[in-house]
Formats: sequence, C-alpha cells, structure tokens
Amino acid sequence: MALVAGGFAAAPLARPPAVAHAAPAAPAFSVRLLDSQQTVDSVDLIGKKIVVLRFQASYCKPCGKESAAFGRVVDRYRNRGVEFLALHVQDTAADVRRFVKRHGVKYPVALDPRLTIGNRFGFEGTPYTVVVDRKGEIAAQIHGVSAVAKLPRMLDELLEAGEQPSRRL
Repeated sequence: MALVAGGFAAAPLARPPAVAHAAPAAPAFSVRLLDSQQTVDSVDLIGKKIVVLRFQASYCKPCGKESAAFGRVVDRYRNRGVEFLALHVQDTAADVRRFVKRHGVKYPVALDPRLTIGNRFGFEGTPYTVVVDRKGEIAAQIHGVSAVAKLPRMLDELLEAGEQPSRRL
C-alpha cells in the first residue's frame, strides 16, 4: 500500500483467474401425465437421459401449428436417450384433451395449470422449450417457435459430443 494525500491507496488488484461457469441446474419436478397414473420425476432421469420440456397451451396457435413437427422430433430421438414432455400451462384437462386429439399428439403430456413448473424454468410465454442435459443442467432455453428447427442439431450435439455449454436461444 502507498500513502496518498492523507489516506491509503490499495495496491492494484490482480485479476481473478478465468473460471468456467457451470450451466444452471434444472429445478427438480414431478408431474403426473394426463389421463394416467404414471408420474415423471426429473430426479429419475438425471444421469440417464437428456430431457426436453415443451411448455405449450391449447390456446397457443403456434403450439398447435408446430405440434406435428415437434412430434416428428420426438419420434426421431425418443429411442436415443432423450425424454420428451409437453407441459400445458394455464390450461384445463378438457382443453388439453381436445388439443391432443385435434393435433394427433403422441408424446407425453402433463398439466402445469398454475405454472408451478414453468416459473421455475424461466417461463415467459408459449411455446417455450427447455433442454436439460444428462447432468441435470439447463443446456438450452428456446423461446418462441424456433425450437422445432433448432432441436435436432442441439440434440445431435448433446448425444454425439457429450454435454455442451449452456445456451439461451
């Protein structure tokens, strides 16, 4: 330290070493599938599967338009270590059943009527897609309709090259 006009001046601080930051951990959740006794518990999937959460709603027009394309992504990756779950937010079971029937949905669907799960994942509106890697970290958050186009490349990277750094798209 040096004495400077009646006070002390600190020596210049050394820059801290660069630190690699881990992706944010995905919040744990458990939810019962629509019209089923089966429950999806995220804790059971960590270390085993990549998880894709699709927050959508029966009243969301882009969600309906993308439903078939999202279903094709599910079909392509469901047997490759990727678990998919559509969470219908602020919706009733009756409206979700109509959505599932109208759009021929074959992927797992659950309800999140009060955004209990959505808010913990940074939900800002539908459609919203979150990819959680095998370590239980959020690998991507995709707001809007671009998820169906971006998911294949992202999932291929996670499956082929191991876990990737966190990205917000």
